[in-house]
Amino acid sequence: MVQQQVNPKANEGFNPKVLKDAATRKAYSNTAMKAFVRMMDAWDMSVDQRCAILGDIPRQTYHKWARGDVSKLSRDQLERIGIALGIYKGLNLLFNDEGGRLRWFKSLNHDYAFRGKSPAERMTEGGMHDLYAVRAYVDGLRGAH
Repeated sequence: MVQQQVNPKANEGFNPKVLKDAATRKAYSNTAMKAFVRMMDAWDMSVDQRCAILGDIPRQTYHKWARGDVSKLSRDQLERIGIALGIYKGLNLLFNDEGGRLRWFKSLNHDYAFRGKSPAERMTEGGMHDLYAVRAYVDGLRGAH
């Protein structure tokens, strides 16, 4: 029997307070942006939608960052990417196939959290609370707390 290595910090979760440190934000920025671009490509999101999720950044800035020219994202932008990644992960856990994930994400939803909009539309309304609402809904679907 092989004994599995256990990371003692694995269950601690991410602490957003570390994003107050400029050096930490700089270290995370390039990787976070690469992950964001791949996730947005998988969701077939427009550039305008991507800019809205990142806090209504200019299109030119998005294109610069998407090319890999990222110096340091703000705490807000890194948190937004983190929330979106949590939604993406949650949907991957809920749905076995990409088609199902994308269909749910892009379909109109009449539950209170979405008020007749799709989860994608709710995320792109621009507010942090919109991202958190979708994340909380997905977490609730999969029984996470």
